[in-house]
Amino acid sequence: MDHRQVEQQLRVVSGKAGRRRLGRRAGAVWLSIALAETVHGMLRGWWLVPQIGEPAARRVGFVVGCLLVLGIATLSSRWLGASTAAQRWRVGALWCGLMAGFELLIGQLRGLDAAQLAAEFDPRQGGLMLFGLLLMLAAPTLGAWLRSRLT
Repeated sequence: MDHRQVEQQLRVVSGKAGRRRLGRRAGAVWLSIALAETVHGMLRGWWLVPQIGEPAARRVGFVVGCLLVLGIATLSSRWLGASTAAQRWRVGALWCGLMAGFELLIGQLRGLDAAQLAAEFDPRQGGLMLFGLLLMLAAPTLGAWLRSRLT
């Protein structure tokens, strides 16, 4: 991409319509991440937990989930159109908030009480969710960086 294309991209994304487009695209990418993570979690529960047990399956699942998030963020980084670092961090904040709410909802649907939900986010109790949310925050930036190194 030459400097004229970059300037054009910045003009397109900087306006109100560009921000709406970025928001819609960020939501669509987040939905794909949530879907991939949901399918991944179901497969982990059905296949991996019986094979290696819940604690080990959680750790393996965390690594695989991180790779899924980074893969989707990398593959979608150009289409997303977040051309500045500030835009990528704002998208990451949106993804982080949406995923936190989604995980709390899923936890409630699974019948977890408040203490169990809190434990999912507490690394001192073995919860890895906080680290996953930090990855969600950084994923658009990391994805754009990885994309720039791969192409």
